[in-house]
Order: sequence, then C-alpha cells, then structure tokens
Amino acid sequence: MHNRQIYVTIDHLDDFLGRDAFRTGDDLILRKDRNNDVDDESIAVYNKCQIRCGYVANSVRTVARGTYSAGRLYDLFDDAVSCVVRFITEDLLIAEVDV
Repeated sequence: MHNRQIYVTIDHLDDFLGRDAFRTGDDLILRKDRNNDVDDESIAVYNKCQIRCGYVANSVRTVARGTYSAGRLYDLFDDAVSCVVRFITEDLLIAEVDV
C-alpha cells in the first residue's frame, strides 16, 4: 500500500495562534476532536509544541477546492496523523496529509 496525496484546508487560525505563526514546510498533527459538541467529525490541528492552532475545514464555505473536508478525511486514520503545510493564504492553510 502506498500513500495517497491528500490535501486539507486548515481554518480557524485567528481563533488560536493566527496565520503568522506558520511557515510553508511546518509539520503539524491532526487529531480527532471526539469531544466537540458542534461537529462529530471535527479534527483539531496542533503544532509541534502540542498547542492547538486550528481545525480542518468541514463546510462547503470553508473547504478549498481540491482539498478534503474533515468529514471526508475522518475515517482514513485512527486518532492522529501528521501533515505538512504546503500553502498559506490570507486566512487559511493548505496541508498535505500523510495517510
């Protein structure tokens, strides 16, 4: 089995550390947020210091074209998976997921 090239949109950056806390090539961890009362398929994003810094987008309004939503990614890993920031825009990140 080989890895698939999967990209996700990471948003809610301003709710945490802000966009300026990231650089292209940064390693991040995606972790299922099983205690989220708003979204049953919520995936939180953590930096290498284990600080929460965003969420994988899960709405048609926030998921960038060509990327997976949190709902689409949720069943492809157990509890956590790594990703790498590939693109940074004004208000979101695009990261490549290692599944």
